[in-house]
Amino acid sequence: MTNTTALITGANKGLGYETARRLGEMGWKVFLGARDEHRGQEAAGKLAADGIDVVFVQLDVTSDASVAGALDAVRRHTEHLDVLVNNAGAPGQVIHPSEASADELHAVYDANVYGPVRVTRAFLPLLEAADNPRVVMVSSAGGAFSVVLDPEQPVSKMHELAYSSSKAALNMLTVRYAQALPGIKFNAITPGEVEKQTFAATDMNQHKGQLTVTEGTDSIIRLATIGPDGPTGTFEDRLGPIAW
Repeated sequence: MTNTTALITGANKGLGYETARRLGEMGWKVFLGARDEHRGQEAAGKLAADGIDVVFVQLDVTSDASVAGALDAVRRHTEHLDVLVNNAGAPGQVIHPSEASADELHAVYDANVYGPVRVTRAFLPLLEAADNPRVVMVSSAGGAFSVVLDPEQPVSKMHELAYSSSKAALNMLTVRYAQALPGIKFNAITPGEVEKQTFAATDMNQHKGQLTVTEGTDSIIRLATIGPDGPTGTFEDRLGPIAW
């Protein structure tokens, strides 16, 4: 596993940082992507101090130029990328649908939908150069119709448009990539347990989640480490596959 490489976007804190830490502890070379250079360097420094092989990569997923620069940076260290974790995202504001504007949705879609498209497209050549390339899309149960339409689920009562619809779009991207690129495994995850109505505590939810950030990354790690016979085109939580 010593030559295994992974790029994690939005990895200076929360789920992204914990994913970088856990993969790094397996002996992987980790590219820690972060929009803010100071915070990214600080996060990478902490991991390096613990003996993890980590490289900070300045990466703003909403910028084509930044994504291109990140690709150049990663290419200076490796000729292939085994795993891409599209983790960076934006929560938007919980605005009632009657008050939501197209501009508010656009900002969230730029990070949660167009961002993964930008990064995935840019890094496809490095992924295709790997023996068993994997892409993990960090989605949300809030983007699952099966969850939003269940009156027992708290998210069904959270009236907003931007975040949930952007994650639903990300789920569709995952399926379409998986169908079109069978040589790469594309899977989406939600950092929680749908059946138990739990989710991971992060900055995005003001640390109100019932699961630790480590527990929240269990599904990311599972799908980042699958073998050649592993699944593709699935949506999973900490307990296993969930309905779209």
